Amino acid sequence: MVNVLIADKMSKLAEQCFLNCGIEVHVKPVMTPDELIACIGEYDGLVVRSATKVTADVLEAASNMKVIGRAGIGVDNIDLDAATSQGVIVMNTPFGNAITTAEHTISMILSLARLIPQANTSTHAGKWENLAFMGIELMAKTLGIIGCGTIGAIVADRAQGLKMRVIAYDPFLSLERAQDLGVEKVELDVLFQRADIVSLHTPLTDATRDIIDAKAIKKMKDGVRIVNCARGGLVVEEDLKAALETGKVAGAALDVLLEEPATDNPLFGMDNVVITPHLGAATTEAQEKVAVQIAEQMADFLLTGAVANAINMAPVSAEEAPKLKPYMTLAEQLGSFAGQATQTAYKEITVEFEGEVAALNCKPLTAVALQGLLAPLLEGVNMVNAPAIAAERNIRVREITSDGAGDYHTLITLIVTTEQQTRSISGTLFNDEPRIVTIKGIHMDAKLGPNMLFVTNRDKPGLIGALGTLLGDAGVNIATFNLGRAEAGGDAIALIEIDDPPSQELIDKVCCLEHVIMAKAMRF
Repeated sequence: MVNVLIADKMSKLAEQCFLNCGIEVHVKPVMTPDELIACIGEYDGLVVRSATKVTADVLEAASNMKVIGRAGIGVDNIDLDAATSQGVIVMNTPFGNAITTAEHTISMILSLARLIPQANTSTHAGKWENLAFMGIELMAKTLGIIGCGTIGAIVADRAQGLKMRVIAYDPFLSLERAQDLGVEKVELDVLFQRADIVSLHTPLTDATRDIIDAKAIKKMKDGVRIVNCARGGLVVEEDLKAALETGKVAGAALDVLLEEPATDNPLFGMDNVVITPHLGAATTEAQEKVAVQIAEQMADFLLTGAVANAINMAPVSAEEAPKLKPYMTLAEQLGSFAGQATQTAYKEITVEFEGEVAALNCKPLTAVALQGLLAPLLEGVNMVNAPAIAAERNIRVREITSDGAGDYHTLITLIVTTEQQTRSISGTLFNDEPRIVTIKGIHMDAKLGPNMLFVTNRDKPGLIGALGTLLGDAGVNIATFNLGRAEAGGDAIALIEIDDPPSQELIDKVCCLEHVIMAKAMRF
């Protein structure tokens, strides 16, 4: 019989769901790592929340493991690389907590506006300081939402019910979607300048880490209030503390911190700070939703092979997998390249399959290209939900197949149309190895490594030497150096593989080189 271990405390509905499907289930919450390792080899499936750490050691001992389910969205507690290498599918429930987290955000905003926690503490202490806690009205105030995905959109709706003006920054938010939500789409600096309250609803990625720092706060209104119910690490806590002490920031409400669980933090003890212990998903309804969802998803997979909300697996049959594998890598690289290079909202995505690849099942290839495209700024994107996320954001997705591939035996081209421009990138396979062959119509032959430097420039003498010298002076070793140009003296591209991620200071210096138009670090 198929059996599953529930290793964290969660709604009993998960256990009942498994039993109803004929799956044996054991509930053993609050185990030590050694206890988990000792018993994990018996199970086909593992269900966790955030407390249990599914490490490489745990996975090595999980000799029968087929699927791990996270009842929630974040999978930071699961070693995805180790799971993938051992063929273990990792699933999550990316949307089950949305309403609860949005409601907690609104609660935090109200707490900040009316000083409710401070007034409560004072009154319980036997004081009656009704003049000491002068708050603000939310009506007609401007709420700036950073990240207007599922949760951000719900927060916007609830804030509009309080008669607030809502502005939003989100590179993936189209003007049509913003109009549907009734929010004004703005650039990040504009949001900082206009918002009375700034609320964060973005995942923690390289692009969003420390998005609220001293420089950002300096651009904000005096007396701004900051709310973070998303992820620790989005806010530089020391910078926020300094701004709270000077009064630049009137108050902050945080449900997440950089280090959790937190027993000490620079913001602890500050009168103008409200902190809750990661309660965004802490409602009975949300916990029941994610418990049932993850149990249903895992049961479907274990009994029928159906895959939903998988982080590390594509919906591909066993017969198709060997043929599609190198193309999956190529499609994801094309999408990731375009996603890291694009800063404005997508309107249309076209994936063209030409030559040999056109005869294969191209649906999963389109899905993995979308995954790569959306992943740089969106959390929880996978091959299953990427098309739905694109549709939700009014991004049109087209798939075109053609028998001919011009100069190549097989070719995939990704064309991305945004509100400002259309860009394209094409790739092929050389002995099953992905190669980039054109970027924005400029021909080249490049293999993508883990750390890449993408430079667009004018084709002028001296640039390559200056760029190489700059990287050398910074101690950055060049692995490969690929060049392409449209015409002599025209637009050109340099795609450079380097051994280590470049610092932002180095990127800024590259941008300052003569003839450089743009420079960007990319990771694959």
